Amino acid sequence: MLKRTVVLIAVLAVVAVTASSTLASSASRVNHLTFSSAVRLPGTLLTPGTYTFEAGPQGNSLDIVRVTTRDGRRVLYTGFTTLVTRPARGPMVSFGEAPANAPQPIDVWYEDGAKMGHRFRY
Repeated sequence: MLKRTVVLIAVLAVVAVTASSTLASSASRVNHLTFSSAVRLPGTLLTPGTYTFEAGPQGNSLDIVRVTTRDGRRVLYTGFTTLVTRPARGPMVSFGEAPANAPQPIDVWYEDGAKMGHRFRY
């Protein structure tokens, strides 16, 4: 009886560790960003509004970023990014240069509180 109890406890411990590591590895990182003017991402234009930026969607690598409408119903962008170190201080988004009266391209999105950012590949 004691041997069976020890085996059962060991099996439950392995299942618990496996479940927690699976949950940790599949966790994506999400921020909701609001833009007051149009901005660009590779291959798409985001009009003024609020969007959901997600790194590592559906358990993918954190260098993959997906941008959806605020409610998540429509995917507007999914692509690879390059991970870059975040400056000590700065905004959540840095912009690239654009011609006059053209929407600025988003260069890097820095997750809230993260030490790394996602540089979009144009």
